[in-house]
Amino acid sequence: MEEKLQKRLLKHYHNMNAFIQDCIKANKQIYEYIHTHMSSTDIKATGKIGFGGDDSLTIDLKAESIFINHLNKYGNIYSEESGYISSNKKTNIIIDPIDGSDNLASNLPYYGTSVALEENNKIIAAVICNLATGIITYKIKGSSLEKLELKTLKSIKNLKVDNNKMGVFERAYTHPKLCQKLFNKNIKYRSLGAIALSLCDARNYKFVLFAGSLRQFDIAAGVFMCEDLNLYQNDEFLIVAKSIYDFNLIKDTINKL
Repeated sequence: MEEKLQKRLLKHYHNMNAFIQDCIKANKQIYEYIHTHMSSTDIKATGKIGFGGDDSLTIDLKAESIFINHLNKYGNIYSEESGYISSNKKTNIIIDPIDGSDNLASNLPYYGTSVALEENNKIIAAVICNLATGIITYKIKGSSLEKLELKTLKSIKNLKVDNNKMGVFERAYTHPKLCQKLFNKNIKYRSLGAIALSLCDARNYKFVLFAGSLRQFDIAAGVFMCEDLNLYQNDEFLIVAKSIYDFNLIKDTINKL
C-alpha cells in the first residue's frame, strides 16, 4: 500500500514538473515573439469579443494559441479569449493569455501571462510571467514560490521586502469614493493594470486590492500564489495583504463605504 502511494506521488510530481516546464516553454515563445517580432498589427483590436467580454487584440489570440499548443494535453482549456475548450480531461487549465494587454498596446512595461492548473475544483499549480521584465514565477501545491529569469532559466532569489511603503489598487478608477477614503487616510497605492502580476508580487506591497468582477482567469493563479497571506474575497472586492494590520485597515475602509 505504501509503495503504491509512493509511486502515485512520484508520478504526480513528475506530471507537475512537466506542466511547469511546458508553461515555461510557452512563455518563452511568447516573450521572444513580443520582443523580436511584434508589429503594430499585433496590438490592434480584432473585433472578436473574447469570453471575458473584451475586444481581443491579435497578440491575445496568438498567445492563447501558443498556450493551447503546449498545454492542452494536460486538461481542458478555460481561456479569457475563447472560453472553455474541452479535451475530456479531469483537469482544467485556466489561462489569461495576456494579462494587461492594454498596457502592452500602450507600450507600458507591465504585462504578462497567467496560467493555473485546476484539479477537483482546486488549484494545484500556477505560473505567472512578467513579459516586460522576463521574470517567471511558479508554484506547486505544497511548495514555495520559485522565480526564474526567462532568458537564461536561472533561479532568482525571492526579494524579501520588510518595509512595504505602498499598496496596489487595481481598477481604482472604478471606485472614486474609495480612492478618496484611502487618500484621507494617507494610504499610498498604485494602479498598475495587470492583476495577476500584482498578486504574484503581493509580498512586496502593503496590500493588493482589486475592485470589480472577479473572473477566474484574472485571479486563479494569483490567488493561489497568495494562499499563505491574508486574503478576503466577495462579489466586488479582493484584498490580499502580508500584514494583518494592513489587511484589516483596507477591509474596514471598504466596509465603511
